[in-house]
Amino acid sequence: MPLPVGPPLKPMLAKLSEEMPRGEGWVYEPKWDGFRTIVFRDGDEVTLRSRNDRPLNRYFPEVERMLLEGLPDRCVVDGEIIMPTANGLDFDGLQNRLHPAASRVNKLAAETPASFVAFDLLAADNALLMDEPLSVRQAKLDELLKAATPKSPTEPALHAAPCLFLTPRTTDADEAQSWFVELERVGCDGIIAKRADLTYQPDVRAMVKIKHRRTADCVVIGYRTHKNGGIGSLLLGVYDGDDLRFVGHTSSFSAKERKELVTKLEPLRTDPPEGFDTDFGPGGQSRWSGAREGGDWNPIEQTLVCEVSYDYVTGDRFRHAARFHAWREDKDPKDCLFEQLRYQ
Repeated sequence: MPLPVGPPLKPMLAKLSEEMPRGEGWVYEPKWDGFRTIVFRDGDEVTLRSRNDRPLNRYFPEVERMLLEGLPDRCVVDGEIIMPTANGLDFDGLQNRLHPAASRVNKLAAETPASFVAFDLLAADNALLMDEPLSVRQAKLDELLKAATPKSPTEPALHAAPCLFLTPRTTDADEAQSWFVELERVGCDGIIAKRADLTYQPDVRAMVKIKHRRTADCVVIGYRTHKNGGIGSLLLGVYDGDDLRFVGHTSSFSAKERKELVTKLEPLRTDPPEGFDTDFGPGGQSRWSGAREGGDWNPIEQTLVCEVSYDYVTGDRFRHAARFHAWREDKDPKDCLFEQLRYQ
């Protein structure tokens, strides 16, 4: 008999909140910094699927083997593939695992193994659990994976991989707030809050995420146009010594703002910054797609500075799109230094 649910299956999502929700009926978990993964275990077969239903087995053979040993024979589990190190989670290292060459994949699996953190149970044996409340699903998951309970909230991020863990959770908002601070030191991305009576709702933002937010002053080095006209995104840079580094982009402008930005930016169009390495600048390769990210960009004179907020830096770039706050006419572009990203 096949599993009660199989791929493709989109995971349940979370909407961003500035504040931790409080009150009766909330459950709080760490927001792990890894690859969201739904695992389908059916006897001797384990299937790993990403948030966008991309197959992950070939990239993480050690995780596949570990889950065959640690999961019940028939189940569907929602969780996260993470890469723990002695200093915490390594998202750059995790991205490096998405390599096309099998020999390289096997080498990295031995040198930089990954782990899996389980936080929801969608099916067990022949029972579909997605319509059950979260409290029921979690109780069943705890029963099946009792041996995988971590000794502390930080253990999954620091314990040598490959390893299977149940995610830590609490119903105490104050404890969750302390985790928000404590777990950032080991690379966690914030806190996820869920209602205990929540059914599993694929591709619906039914949970709440509280993420770390920081601000930075960046040089606007160029822009991309929007498909409906106007400016679609501003491309951002900071100085590392005399070198100008691309660190990401900010977008989500209204139609009116996109048109107004044309007037501000078009007169500043110029050649790319001297010595700017376009291989690592806007339009770099994506490990998922292998294609150019976002197409052509238009360089401008490096005279404008804007303040943006961001959640996390991976390597030398913002993980996600930054949020535009204000123009900083009072700020010299040369004062927009990479150090402000290192020490926040």
